[in-house]
Amino acid sequence: MSDSNSNTTTPAPIDKKGKKGTDWWGEIKGIFWLVLAVFTFHSFIAKPFYIPSESMMPGLLVGDRLVVSKYPYGWSFVSPTFHLLPYFPGRLFGRLPERGDVVIISPPGERVDYIKRVVGLPGDRLEMRGGTLIINGVPVKRARRADAMIPVDTNAPCSDIQFPGRLVTQPDGKQYCRLPIVRETLPNGRSYDTIDLGDGPTDNFAALTIPADNVFVMGDNRDRSADSRVSIADMGLGGPVPWENLGGRAEFITFSLDGDTVLYNPISWITALRSGRAGTSLHPDEDAR
Repeated sequence: MSDSNSNTTTPAPIDKKGKKGTDWWGEIKGIFWLVLAVFTFHSFIAKPFYIPSESMMPGLLVGDRLVVSKYPYGWSFVSPTFHLLPYFPGRLFGRLPERGDVVIISPPGERVDYIKRVVGLPGDRLEMRGGTLIINGVPVKRARRADAMIPVDTNAPCSDIQFPGRLVTQPDGKQYCRLPIVRETLPNGRSYDTIDLGDGPTDNFAALTIPADNVFVMGDNRDRSADSRVSIADMGLGGPVPWENLGGRAEFITFSLDGDTVLYNPISWITALRSGRAGTSLHPDEDAR
């Protein structure tokens, strides 16, 4: 009889689990929380803003991208992105802007954002004569400056409709929009540049007193701005605007595009950038009084 010393090993059982599929519900929840976080940040902290018109030239050009902070004046029904809330009066932790602040503001009854400069506060007596703003009986200081030479591009074409006779060509062939600049200084010593193209329909308005919790705003491109001087029927703001309609304060330019970007050409995303505009503060200068 032979002695067999063989060892038999039983293989360990193999844990065969089925291949786990995509957790679609988890993905949806992740996207939901991401969208909610972005929406909350845009509604209550800060949001990007795109300049669509020439009303705030020379400081802001079509194609500029800005950061607008949402909290300096508190929050109201216009604070959430996309204007989702119905109207309700007042502001949460509200405070009024300062004269000279650049703000986003919605016309009463509308769900769009304009960008303008605050020039009048509650209780102020405002009027305008021959293009000079008069606050509480005192004309705002105005000083003629050298003309602005704004390079012409697709977003700043210097059209004859907006700026008749202002297109100039330099000896090197480059074209510029030559615009007359007037430096305006408000009673609180804050100053900024405006464009004065001469006599226009918005250069005069009768004296009015700004009601409580209202502000009066104007565009820096004084003859090309639909603001508090212009009726709502003519796409303006129709006079002083309730402070509930303030959406935030413009802080600085993040970048600016000349209008020549092509979606399918990534190189154009770089070449279309206007140099020297990123980081420009939108707060007015504080002049000595």
